[in-house]
Amino acid sequence: MLSKFSKCFSFAASRDWLYRHSFMVAGLRSVVTDLGDGTTMHCWIPKLHNPCKPSLVLVHGFGANAMWQYGEYLRHFITHFNLYVPDLLFFGGSFTSRPERTESFQALCLMKLMEAHGVNRLSLVGISYGGFVGYSLAAQFPEVIEKLVLCCAGVCLEEIDMKNGLFKVSSLEEASSILLPQTPDKLRELMRLSFVRPARVVPSWFLEDFIHVMCTDHIEQKRELLEAILKDRQLSSLPKINKPTLIMWGEQDQVFPLELGYRLKRHIGENTQMVIIKNAGHALNIEKPKEFARHLKSFLINEDSRPSSPPSLKEQIQKTFSFDFIRYWSGWGALAWGVALLLLERIFETKLFFLLSLTRCGSPLWPSSLSIQ
Repeated sequence: MLSKFSKCFSFAASRDWLYRHSFMVAGLRSVVTDLGDGTTMHCWIPKLHNPCKPSLVLVHGFGANAMWQYGEYLRHFITHFNLYVPDLLFFGGSFTSRPERTESFQALCLMKLMEAHGVNRLSLVGISYGGFVGYSLAAQFPEVIEKLVLCCAGVCLEEIDMKNGLFKVSSLEEASSILLPQTPDKLRELMRLSFVRPARVVPSWFLEDFIHVMCTDHIEQKRELLEAILKDRQLSSLPKINKPTLIMWGEQDQVFPLELGYRLKRHIGENTQMVIIKNAGHALNIEKPKEFARHLKSFLINEDSRPSSPPSLKEQIQKTFSFDFIRYWSGWGALAWGVALLLLERIFETKLFFLLSLTRCGSPLWPSSLSIQ
């Protein structure tokens, strides 16, 4: 009966749809931009750009797509910034036929995307791989960046670190098999590396559904992205940046160990703050959402970016609906979702999927815990 249900209904696809709807309710729209030379990039952009607000770009890491990693945080920034949430190349709706795979090329394409939308000054938050891209953008276009946030981004790693045993994995091939999981066992391994307290019992069919919906596109190109991160990488060749920078790290990060965070702070030097979040691993934005949001707001939001007048009724409604919809499984949203599932229960002849939809085991059992950087 369970397999019958899993064939008829996809949790991952439904969650993706819910995120998409919540982004639209928050006042963003989905746009694909042709950058030329066989490169197109997808981005969530404001339905109406407010010239009185600064711009904030939220850049995802390896995982599902940008919506899954930032969907919970729109409500914190939508009233303060013009928000831009892009999919990097080979993620979500972005693709290139060009052969370049470096983060510097990703940053160049991201800059072209922002210019296409009329954004010439911005602050940027980059999680993990998104931090590599964000750092490169700040190095290439220092006049564009106002503030930079790097979350668990091992920008200062060196190729020799793999040989010296700094990482839990011993080879690039092993890292690729985990970061680009194609089996439930590999996805479980990724969860163990990314979370301090991963979900203990997750059915294989549940993980297979997530892999099928979220982890099967552009596998070879993503492997090449990983190879490009490590190849010939030396700290001595990493350019320095001088923009106000916040470094955030999970104390128990097993993907990019905390040592890389300290190394990054030393490399950038002055004008850098560092926050270490206790009892958090690599996926700190999922494990510690309140702390993550609090530190981001404290660093990014200043008096200049606060609204000069109280939000309009429309903005208040949008903010309220965005918050409630994103967190639909709590409060009245949980009740509505539960009633809908109970009505479907007779069709699928099982209560298990209803319980799975409303239950969290430590870290979320719902696939947001599977959106790994």
